[in-house]
Amino acid sequence: MRVALFLTCVNDTLYPDTGRAVVRLLTRLGVEVDFPPGQTCCGQAHYNTGYRHEAEPLALRYAEVFREYDAIVTPSGSCGAMVRELYPRLGARARAEGRGDTLATRLAPVIPKTYELTEFLVDVLGATDVGAYYPHRVTYHPTCHGLRSLGLGDRPRRLLEAVRGLELIELPGADECCGFGGTFAVKNPDVSAAMGTDKVRNAESTGAEVLCAADNSCLMHLGGTMTRLRVGMRPVHIAEILASTEQEPPR
Repeated sequence: MRVALFLTCVNDTLYPDTGRAVVRLLTRLGVEVDFPPGQTCCGQAHYNTGYRHEAEPLALRYAEVFREYDAIVTPSGSCGAMVRELYPRLGARARAEGRGDTLATRLAPVIPKTYELTEFLVDVLGATDVGAYYPHRVTYHPTCHGLRSLGLGDRPRRLLEAVRGLELIELPGADECCGFGGTFAVKNPDVSAAMGTDKVRNAESTGAEVLCAADNSCLMHLGGTMTRLRVGMRPVHIAEILASTEQEPPR
């Protein structure tokens, strides 16, 4: 199996350790991971702000860069959802506008083989115990794209429950949005900040040391909220927890 890491813009720019964690984790599980240097943005930000036509060249770039791989793994539920849920819509809209099937045809091969990390671990590798060790109290926030668009269900929880030393604590209001929503946080800052505060206060009430999620964009929003509220916990991507072992502790 030829597996490629699609790191995404946010992780490449702000959270490269998450990408390194994915590579360490998958390598430990016997997967050879490639990082195609030609990868760019998937077009999600453009699409979500109404620039659908401008998103199309980025989608085509994604299809070209990743077309030869058997699986594409991303540590981002939102970017995974862009490919799986919205790339088909791009193709369908182009067809409806009389531009033919070219876009849909070129995007089609990469859509079904794009996986969010926890999907790939559970559904493709058949793994829930990945040999991780993380001696901390953790609460898990299921992000909107992972929960509603990709239907990740209990996959992340099953992986966390199998981590040695980890105490997983239920998050009150877990299925409620954290308020980030990409450009939503820019267009509706007061509402976004209030939603983030509610989420952080719920997380704080658990007594956990770590708030975990599968998407760094939401963790960025929540981490900023934690700093402003002076909350004594930290945001950590699930990849970094699953990559941790006694021999290779968290960085």
